[in-house]
Amino acid sequence: MPKPSVPVPVLTIDGPSGSGKGTISRRVAEHLGWHMLDSGALYRAVGYAAGMEGLDLSDAEAVTRCAETTRIGFRTAPDGGETRVIVNGLDATDELRTETCGAAASAIAAIPSVRQALLDKQRAFRKAPGLVADGRDMGTVIFPDAAHKVFLTASAEERAKRRYKQLKEKGLDVTLGTLLREIEARDARDASRPVAPLKPAADAVRVDTTGMPIEAVVAKVLALVVPA
Repeated sequence: MPKPSVPVPVLTIDGPSGSGKGTISRRVAEHLGWHMLDSGALYRAVGYAAGMEGLDLSDAEAVTRCAETTRIGFRTAPDGGETRVIVNGLDATDELRTETCGAAASAIAAIPSVRQALLDKQRAFRKAPGLVADGRDMGTVIFPDAAHKVFLTASAEERAKRRYKQLKEKGLDVTLGTLLREIEARDARDASRPVAPLKPAADAVRVDTTGMPIEAVVAKVLALVVPA
């Protein structure tokens, strides 16, 4: 009698914008040797593609069609740097990290048909030996059966400072006050949307990263997956 197949393990890391999900997820995935899903990049990629097509982001039918047809790929940088995101054959990595693209992603993420269109694309990342999934509804909607779930938080002020530093290092002209207002507005929008609102899964471990060094957060998350 064949043995029942064991599901590929998944660690979900959810949280609001600027909570450190991306950085922590990458480092944890590297340590474990697991695959990684940056779900936010998928939504940003669709927002970018919709912008390139000149679509009205409130046109649910057009944006959903865009989500279904947009080709999204990830390419590992040969020097170990930032993973490149390829959208319809174009390297859109830098554009995807702008606040404009982030706002577009948040807007289209509130459209149920867009989320449905991206559901299978996200679940397809679940491959052996394991997956670290970074997003806002990874533990509640995409991988509700995940064995390990984390919800990262940090104060809005702390997250705005992190984003300011990140964007300034990329040479972008931004102000701290504007970023704080955008983060607070996005938090409210993400938490109040009718479909897959931003909230911790009931069985998620909450980690407040305010004032915590990256290494300490990584160690805390890894301890949940690989107990000492």
